[in-house]
Amino acid sequence: MSTRAQVRFVTREDGVSFSEHPEKINAQFYVHSDGYPEGLGVEIAESLISYQKINNWEIEELHHEHGDLDYIYYVWQKLDDSTWISIFEDYKHGGCIFVGEPLALLAKYSTPSE
Repeated sequence: MSTRAQVRFVTREDGVSFSEHPEKINAQFYVHSDGYPEGLGVEIAESLISYQKINNWEIEELHHEHGDLDYIYYVWQKLDDSTWISIFEDYKHGGCIFVGEPLALLAKYSTPSE
């Protein structure tokens, strides 16, 4: 079974909470599988920290919504400021399960190498 997710890139703005869904989205991607925090979340954090490539993303129209998403990610960016990531579980019914910088995401969801 696939773990579907959307990744949205948004601009950090005063008065907009990281733990809420923002209205303004700059770019949106769909990921059909491995969208859970220990998979996709770790890939996003590692890409932001060490510029690693991420595969299997599909570019979407900004207002396209899926009814079967397991997770939705927001990558909050602002020039000359740190990048933050928010993760929401079950877009329609769930809440925010993570807010933090990439290193905090890795500390929470990355499994140590054996």
